[in-house]
Amino acid sequence: MANKVWFITGASRGFGRIWAEAALERGDIVAATSRKLSDVADLTERFGDRVLPLALDVNDTEQVKKAVAAAHGHFGRLDVVLNNAGYSLVGTVEEVREADVRALFDTNLLGTLRVIQAALPILREQRSGHIVGVSSVLGLIGIPLLGLYSASKWAFESLHEALAQEVKPFGIKVTILEPGAYATDFGSAASVKVSTGLEPYAALRQHVVSMISNMDQGDPRATPDAVLAVIDAEAPPLRFFVGSTGLPRVRDAYQARLGLWEQWANLSNSAQGQPTKGVVSL
Repeated sequence: MANKVWFITGASRGFGRIWAEAALERGDIVAATSRKLSDVADLTERFGDRVLPLALDVNDTEQVKKAVAAAHGHFGRLDVVLNNAGYSLVGTVEEVREADVRALFDTNLLGTLRVIQAALPILREQRSGHIVGVSSVLGLIGIPLLGLYSASKWAFESLHEALAQEVKPFGIKVTILEPGAYATDFGSAASVKVSTGLEPYAALRQHVVSMISNMDQGDPRATPDAVLAVIDAEAPPLRFFVGSTGLPRVRDAYQARLGLWEQWANLSNSAQGQPTKGVVSL
């Protein structure tokens, strides 16, 4: 198997760093990006010219274009485009500030979109490539205090689901990675913005924080083999749970959703009216 060329956002820490190192350790080539070049520059000391450290703020469209072009120009191709950059916003729907929500979506959704749009002309010309996005189990279910983070990831999931259908004819693969709770620094001050709390939600906040604090957290160092196997698969899945906690939680949530839809199906169907065929403008 030929060594793959990766472009990774958010490679300074957490999953981005762990998976970048795993790819390099097996002989792959990585353009490792971070908002601060110094946070990824140390990789060259260990892996030499198989790594290209790049400064990249995914909120800067021109910088995204230049970074993707620099990686392609340096290595001659791109095989895996891994969007890992992102952060969380903690607060109830009433508590969050609009400006904070805009900033969250600018990074988690539009930042990913910028990278994909910059990479797609290269991947289409190659007639190959694998776009991989790091979502979350919370991209499939919602919990209190993390509704806006979930909303950014639900949009992230929809973007990739549509993308997979659009780029399949060009030989481009798409995978969404959906980790559960892991012992990374994703909960650190650098990765989370916390909204000012309102007193009526104090008890709920305490309950949710306690619940999250008592969750079993996975070992992020146990993830590379599974992630690399997905990347190397001839027919990789569109969605892949990273860890053992996602499937049981989502199975329960989806069973509840289906049950509720079925319960109200007769009323839903009554709203259909008489079927007609019309022209839909796109």
